Amino acid sequence: MLAIIWHSRTGASMALAEAAALGAQGYGKLIQAEVAGAEDLLAAAGYLFVCPENLGTMSGMMKEMFDRCYYPLLGRVEGRAYATIIATGSDGHGAQAQVDRIVTGWRLRRVAEPLIVNTAAQTPEAILAPKVLLPDVLRKAEEMGEALATGLEQGIF
Repeated sequence: MLAIIWHSRTGASMALAEAAALGAQGYGKLIQAEVAGAEDLLAAAGYLFVCPENLGTMSGMMKEMFDRCYYPLLGRVEGRAYATIIATGSDGHGAQAQVDRIVTGWRLRRVAEPLIVNTAAQTPEAILAPKVLLPDVLRKAEEMGEALATGLEQGIF
């Protein structure tokens, strides 16, 4: 099972996570970051972390999930596959670097290039507004979910 751990404030990351789950065709399980626990991650063969970048970092709720699960999983998930999707208004690389640094401690293995979705939201109003993503962007998330699920099911990852 591919655990799709996600957090969203304005809908972009939620839409991306849902698209990835659609692509995973029943092999992916959507789990909100605020309720994800160590047992959820232990039950998964691989992970897709989907979150917004807020003020140059991953969202606080995603960070809190890592804080809760980090030590219970330490030494128990080495070698498992992971990938990331970051929704951002400008860059996304700060959040991406944080996730990569944390999962290095778990010894996870990146199996897909990061998908960074830039909404170009730069004003307070645009940043806080609900997001609607274009179909081609959602298709990229769907393709990532499909590729991860297929790789896990076939034992490639």
